[in-house]
Amino acid sequence: MKVLQISTVCGRGSVGRIAVDIYHTLEECKDQCLIAYGRGDAPEDVEAFRFGTDLQVGLHVLSTFFKGEHGFSSAGATRELIGRIRRWDPDVIQLHNIHGFVLQTELLFDYLKQAGKPVVWTLHDCWPYTGHCAFYDYNGCAGWKSGCAGCKEYRRTYPYALFRNHTEQNYRRKRAAFTGVPRLTIVTPSGWLAGQVGQSFLKDYPVRVIPNGIDREIFRPDAGTDLPADAEGTVSPASAGKDRAADADRSGGLAGQRQESLRERLGLADRFVVLGVANVWERRKGLDYFVRLAGRLPEGFRIVLIGLNAGQRRRLPDNILGLGRTGSARELAEYYAMADVFVNATLEDNFPTTNLEALSCGTPVITFDTGGSPESLTEECGRVVPKGDEDSLFEAVLREREDPRSREACLARAQQYEKRDRFREYVELYHSLCGQGE
Repeated sequence: MKVLQISTVCGRGSVGRIAVDIYHTLEECKDQCLIAYGRGDAPEDVEAFRFGTDLQVGLHVLSTFFKGEHGFSSAGATRELIGRIRRWDPDVIQLHNIHGFVLQTELLFDYLKQAGKPVVWTLHDCWPYTGHCAFYDYNGCAGWKSGCAGCKEYRRTYPYALFRNHTEQNYRRKRAAFTGVPRLTIVTPSGWLAGQVGQSFLKDYPVRVIPNGIDREIFRPDAGTDLPADAEGTVSPASAGKDRAADADRSGGLAGQRQESLRERLGLADRFVVLGVANVWERRKGLDYFVRLAGRLPEGFRIVLIGLNAGQRRRLPDNILGLGRTGSARELAEYYAMADVFVNATLEDNFPTTNLEALSCGTPVITFDTGGSPESLTEECGRVVPKGDEDSLFEAVLREREDPRSREACLARAQQYEKRDRFREYVELYHSLCGQGE
């Protein structure tokens, strides 16, 4: 069986890593895979090709900004992609994100309708069935159910149409393009998103929920113990702690020594560490909630945020340790394992892998009750608070210090998100669509 995956990126970000994990799972099952991607580079250990150029991506960005049309540029790159698909002749086509300034989606879907091949489309956000935005729940918007008329958020939500509002027209074009594919199956990582799809113009397609998976050999409680004691990471703090309180290190032995070393390097040896992680700290990720939380937490707490840009770090209060992005999953795992609690203050999310990564490192999770974020948690390994409720968030962090959730429960919960098991579900789906059984 030959599977072609199409993704904005390959090996970068959560979606790019998922595409590569599916690739390697297919390899293990003796199937062939090829990844087509539109931006950046690909890992050396995967067979992949990039369609389009940086110039074409830039022109697509300008089309989005000035014309308010996203997903309707890059016609040349899309024709190039379709030509490669025809030549490689896959048995199954797996779509991931097809937005991201890389594709003319109408051309792609015209081809998919004509080709008649089985198509699996994993929705990593809500963009496929809205007129513009990838996320809408934090605005309380339901316009996507009726045509996205009168959108007022198009300038403030990705993909940021700054000068023209073509949301309603985009909705009609996407509905015409994305419906009517004869053998298309939708996959969502969360039950929440599956429910949203069932209320959209994509509701006639079969939907299957396959949660995201994580590499539990990397994300583990003793993360970092296989590194030299003086190893330095690629993220660097914008500030360090000044005060000391009770020792908050939660583990012993070699793992405890390694984590203590990380805490000492960051000036956190005697703090209760509250961790937040985002690939990009955009508005919906809740940076403002961390800033206000920092102003309320008593002595002995320290918030650590990973993924901030330089401007965001400069604006942080003294009791938040701001770190840049890291491209190393192993380094990120070390921060999860070092933390006492992971807080996900997202105002909307599909099924955040950050929750899974924290659990796999034995770190309890506190999250707002939004999107699919609570679905990975139980009462034994996490706490769910009402969306946007700052008092409840503050109280949950205090309770976690006084009555911590069980690390063993976190690890037990994380077992069901082992990537080999989750991504093998994709392989089984591909085989069933080709009539090969499991």
